[in-house]
Amino acid sequence: MKMESLHDLLLDELKDLYSAETQLTKALPKMAKAAASDDLRTAFEQHLQETQGQVERLDKIFEQLDESPKGKRCKAMVGLIEEGKEVLELDGEDSVLDAALIAAAQRVEHYEIAGYGTARTHAQLLGLDEIANLLQETLDEEAACDEKLTDLAQHINVEAQTPAGQS
Repeated sequence: MKMESLHDLLLDELKDLYSAETQLTKALPKMAKAAASDDLRTAFEQHLQETQGQVERLDKIFEQLDESPKGKRCKAMVGLIEEGKEVLELDGEDSVLDAALIAAAQRVEHYEIAGYGTARTHAQLLGLDEIANLLQETLDEEAACDEKLTDLAQHINVEAQTPAGQS
């Protein structure tokens, strides 16, 4: 794809985000299944529903642009998911493994926050206000998910500090 305009760049960013989100819809159920904490499992399940809505929102954006979301594989998400798979293969204390799941999930959230923030700004610069608003809606959801993970981490990471058999 040639990059001759900010519009071309925005389209490339949106395709990257679409790929990232669709990859994430396959990874989140595995993370939820691996979570020992009911609260963490619920958070992953809720974020899966949000992510499916974010894919629909991106579909709407591509319709408005009269473009296809296909054609790009988000290599960063491939890597982040691979790192998450490593966590799923670990053996250890439930609270420590949940803390590792949260760390992996927050890496994903931070990547998405950066991507959506950049795409939103480019849409604003191009005068695509409705698209910018849709991207902001997703950005707000990603930030809220990150905050929820931080709240869960504060509880779970305290449990992970205590060696097995001690209280």
